[in-house]
Amino acid sequence: MTRDEITQQVIAARLAKGLTWQQLAEAVDRPVVWTTAALLGQHPIPPEAGAVLAELLGLDQSVVPVLAAVPMRGGLPTAVPTDPTIYRFYEALSVYGGAIKELIHEQFGDGIMSAINFSVDVEKKPHPGGDRVVVTLDGKFLSYEWNHASE
Repeated sequence: MTRDEITQQVIAARLAKGLTWQQLAEAVDRPVVWTTAALLGQHPIPPEAGAVLAELLGLDQSVVPVLAAVPMRGGLPTAVPTDPTIYRFYEALSVYGGAIKELIHEQFGDGIMSAINFSVDVEKKPHPGGDRVVVTLDGKFLSYEWNHASE
């Protein structure tokens, strides 16, 4: 069974059982965004957590080693995402990405924000004009460094 097939089983089982991503995260004491991404195939799930999740979802325990394997990360079905929610992030980075890059360089120096040493959080914030989606990306700053060892 492939990771993609298991991901489809996870989605179907979660809906059939009426479980929320938050409930699944709490069952394995992990952040909800991490757990959701992991169950959607973006992170390896430690075997002990995978066993708990498989049990909750009513999946065969044979999925546990596949869930624990290092996945092929990233990738979207199209170059420009067509799902409206994902497209809005693409659009936001298209508009503000250059400004964010400039501000990172101005405030931190020449480098990048890590997407490996990283966390993300999604919150609902009440607002008189309509609820707000607050997404926090929290990545370690990694400076570009020239390796002088070969000189």
